[in-house]
Amino acid sequence: MRLVVAAVGRLKAGPERDLTDRYRKRADQLGRRIGFRETEVIELRESRAQEAGRRMIEEAAAHSQLIPDKAALIILDERGKSLGSAALATQLGHWRDDGRPAAVFALGGDDGLAPALRDRATLTLAFGAATWPHPLVRAMLLEQIYRAMTILAGHPYHRA
Repeated sequence: MRLVVAAVGRLKAGPERDLTDRYRKRADQLGRRIGFRETEVIELRESRAQEAGRRMIEEAAAHSQLIPDKAALIILDERGKSLGSAALATQLGHWRDDGRPAAVFALGGDDGLAPALRDRATLTLAFGAATWPHPLVRAMLLEQIYRAMTILAGHPYHRA
């Protein structure tokens, strides 16, 4: 199963990019041993539309092109569930074992995700009630994906 982080906007060089790259590479290496093909980060162009609703629709269309049939779509939204790391690992393991081709994590732009994309979500995930900057969310998400791989592999990184 592929893991895809599809995020609107580009990360500039700096500590957030370094963390994102570090955890993606770690997840890739460990994930291959336990049935995950790759962890890919795809940066989508921000819409230039004047109106927020239009921007959200255009960005949702870009996200939709990346979601294969039967893939799990996980969106990050402040109204989502706050899953513990073990619960996220369990869910990824179930999707892998059920033969899903991919789990696509969708991160919206500054305006958020279009309702049509939110309605398609298999899981809506939140990193608590706080509002986080997009570069930090991306780094935190990739760390959680790596942590999920370590839990599924029985690696000692996660000590709970």
